[in-house]
Amino acid sequence: MGEFIKHECGLALVRQLKAPGYYYDKYGSLTWGASKLHVLMQKQRNRGQDGAGIATVKLYTPPGKPYIYRERSIDSDAIASLFKDWDGKVQQCIDQNPQQSGAALCNTLYQEAVCYGDIFLGHLRYGTHGVNSTDACHPFHRRNSWRSRNLLIAGNFNLTNVDQLINQLIEIGQHPVERKDTITVLEKFGHFLDREVQRLFDTFKQGSYAKKTISEHIEANLDLKQIVNNACKAFDGGFVMSGITGSGDTFVLRDAHGIRPAFYYHNDEAVVVASERPAIQTTFEVTHDKVKELPAGHMLWIRRDGKTSLEKIYEEKPKTACSFERIYFSRGTDIDIYNERRKLGESLAKTVLERVDYDLDNTVFSYIPNTAETAFYGLVRGLEKVYKSRADRQLEQKEIDREEWIRALQKKPRVEKVAVKDVKLRTFITEDKGRDDLVQHVYDITYGTIRRNIDTLVVIDDSIVRGTTLEKSIIRILDRLGPKKIIILSSAPQIRYPDCYGIDMSKMHEFIAFRAMVNLLKSRGLESQLTDTVQQIKAAFREGNADQKNFVKPLYDQFSPDDISAEISAIVKPKSIFSDVEVIYQSLEGLSFACPNHTGQWYFDGHYPTPGGRRVVNKAFLNFMEGKNVRAY
Repeated sequence: MGEFIKHECGLALVRQLKAPGYYYDKYGSLTWGASKLHVLMQKQRNRGQDGAGIATVKLYTPPGKPYIYRERSIDSDAIASLFKDWDGKVQQCIDQNPQQSGAALCNTLYQEAVCYGDIFLGHLRYGTHGVNSTDACHPFHRRNSWRSRNLLIAGNFNLTNVDQLINQLIEIGQHPVERKDTITVLEKFGHFLDREVQRLFDTFKQGSYAKKTISEHIEANLDLKQIVNNACKAFDGGFVMSGITGSGDTFVLRDAHGIRPAFYYHNDEAVVVASERPAIQTTFEVTHDKVKELPAGHMLWIRRDGKTSLEKIYEEKPKTACSFERIYFSRGTDIDIYNERRKLGESLAKTVLERVDYDLDNTVFSYIPNTAETAFYGLVRGLEKVYKSRADRQLEQKEIDREEWIRALQKKPRVEKVAVKDVKLRTFITEDKGRDDLVQHVYDITYGTIRRNIDTLVVIDDSIVRGTTLEKSIIRILDRLGPKKIIILSSAPQIRYPDCYGIDMSKMHEFIAFRAMVNLLKSRGLESQLTDTVQQIKAAFREGNADQKNFVKPLYDQFSPDDISAEISAIVKPKSIFSDVEVIYQSLEGLSFACPNHTGQWYFDGHYPTPGGRRVVNKAFLNFMEGKNVRAY
């Protein structure tokens, strides 16, 4: 609740399929592709506010002229900064050619403006670890004097086996200077791109081709599918990766389990890719059905000549698309996500009514923060349905008469906006001595909405991860209203395990559910199980099979979800408040009901889709037990 979770990055790609003058003649735009990229990135800025990057590639430039442009920024409004610079370069070229206009000006811009191009790639970064610098922003560029060997890479990915991949590079004679998945991915693809170019060069050299024309034949015959196939065989993690060669071959690849999201739209004017469907719908004014999901394990290949195809890269595996995308990360403007979030709230209704003994007269329902609003609508709808269903059943069993039944059908949940975020204050909250005091005032409460010592206050949030914001501020804030009891609902289940596929959640001690489980073990005299688990994990690492089993899961399995929730309630309740406090989490069944097509829920249930995930959870537990505050991968 109010806890900032860094997560998956955002990707945007626009490949123009017509000459620049076409877009001016039809749309009156000198900068059609760049403008579309700008909107795509703005519509996905929720996916990355640590930095951004853009790149353009020209397909037709003579030797001696630049054909790749790349800029990256970590400014507070990085997207605006990048496109202001881009526009400035275009305007400078326009000013130098005052007599030109229309399609002719487009052609001049193409030849003279370094940032102009046919392919536009954008990236929004949420850094899951490390320092935030321009060098950490995508796209990454692997340079070479051969146009076909140049490579741009950007993506939404975390790989769990970077050390293994780096060792593979070392074994083939490379000398990596950084142990980062971004650089490793770039070099992996780059290595096999080099090999493919060399193979084609050797082939054409044996023929009667002039040396000057060999490059053209190489660019026309690159087998990008084979390059990608070879490069990503050993990748373990969740990813959507986009690559563009200097000669214009473009790919977007999605992992075999479909963990990370990717959508595309293709017509005779452009091929478009984005991390979220509504971004494409809005930017190109197309309906939901026109935007397709990139299938898991497949590559979208846009060839230099514009021919586009879907290519299968990985054998079919169980799809485990990230459920957190649906609960929290993606914008709720996608109709499917909107409905799923409503169902998440709705599925909590019966449990809540049972906890308040169906007393709607003395219960107030609300939500914090604003991102929980859609789940709140679902909760209210669910309350009405469950309450009326109970009344029907009572009438049928003659527990109430018809007049009581009619009154029950007319009853509505009491809904209030009890807290409003003070946006201006948030910017002053830093890691200093006064932070905890300031945090308590991030929200302004609406006094008088709760009857003191009479009403129960029920507040729903998207998820509760660490619990620190609940304990240090939110519950204290709500207690000022004087409710008899505060019930906190989480539309997500208990987050028990680390994530290694993108979300910045890799340290066990930060999860309040984990802390609650450890407390329960200690309070019941079972603390020795912690050290026993350490020995099991260490043995597994020695034997080289630490990626075969989640050794932490049995520790949780001996406690019910209600046991864990009760301990969490005790942890987050400040000693100084007067209200009773109860925390209620979504059930795994409720999550499956709401999001049946996004079964990736390893952070909730411990079932990781790849071996690297199981290795990470075991390493994270060892780090906790050894007092190491470091990432587990």
